[in-house]
Amino acid sequence: MSKIAFIFSGQGSQYVGMGKELYDNSDIVKETFKEASEVLGFSVEDLCFSSTEEELNKTENTQVAMVTMCTAISRYLKSIGIEPSMTAGLSLGEYSALVTSGVLDFKVAVDLVRKRGTYMTQAVEQGKGAMSAVIGMERDAVEEVLKVGREKGIVEIANLNCPKQIVISGEKEAVEYAAGLLSEAGAKKVIPLKVSGPFHSTMMKSASEKLHNDLKNIEFKTFKIPVISNYTAKYFENESIVENLRMQVMSSVLWEDSVKFMIEEGCNTFVEIGPKNTLSAFVKKIDRGVNVYNVEDLTSLEKLTKGLEG
Repeated sequence: MSKIAFIFSGQGSQYVGMGKELYDNSDIVKETFKEASEVLGFSVEDLCFSSTEEELNKTENTQVAMVTMCTAISRYLKSIGIEPSMTAGLSLGEYSALVTSGVLDFKVAVDLVRKRGTYMTQAVEQGKGAMSAVIGMERDAVEEVLKVGREKGIVEIANLNCPKQIVISGEKEAVEYAAGLLSEAGAKKVIPLKVSGPFHSTMMKSASEKLHNDLKNIEFKTFKIPVISNYTAKYFENESIVENLRMQVMSSVLWEDSVKFMIEEGCNTFVEIGPKNTLSAFVKKIDRGVNVYNVEDLTSLEKLTKGLEG
């Protein structure tokens, strides 16, 4: 019997119009967007479906748009009988996972990620930080090179996405210097990312501290579905939720390790919820033997339902 994991997209895969087809065809999706709009005091439908890329790509906007869309699709899947055995999300996607697990109220999550996005934007002056994707090097080799790169400032591993695909983050000069060193050391590609800050680095410490103050005041419920943490690549425990979410903002995202853990726990079907198929590609590079689906519209939903029936 299939053991299904829902995995939720993070920031960076958003686009104007995402989720519109499912919104037009599902009352549950419409209701989810309505709830988010009521909390925030503006139309999340307009933000997702008719705003500009520039507006949607503002971190504080991206985060609420993604969590709303992902939660809406998760609710829809549950309504038609597709339930996960476990769940996880990449960075921001972790909040959608926690909502799906029942431990975090959706309306609370929407308000929280709006603040999280604002704190992350405020943490580092625009242009001072940078991130780059490193293709074709093992994590140990990358870390060795970064030790030299730190001569120019802060540069750290931000994401361990899948084998030989790693993201680095930190001060702009140090990241650029490290990029040159990594290329010399054998990286196939080092690609600068279009981001508004050095996420998942210690430069996000002030954002982490502000978020911590909010997290301490939230009532977390009991897990109905297990969630795997970005910070530990193990199951969340109720007593560690606040600390894990605090540290997640300024620590490496252990995505490859998280997927391997889910597979070890018996998961053989991964359903990526959210726009595009970034996480699906990562999962297939980690283990080609598992089933992988992405759901963001009616066509991809049909592929999932047929795949599960088969």
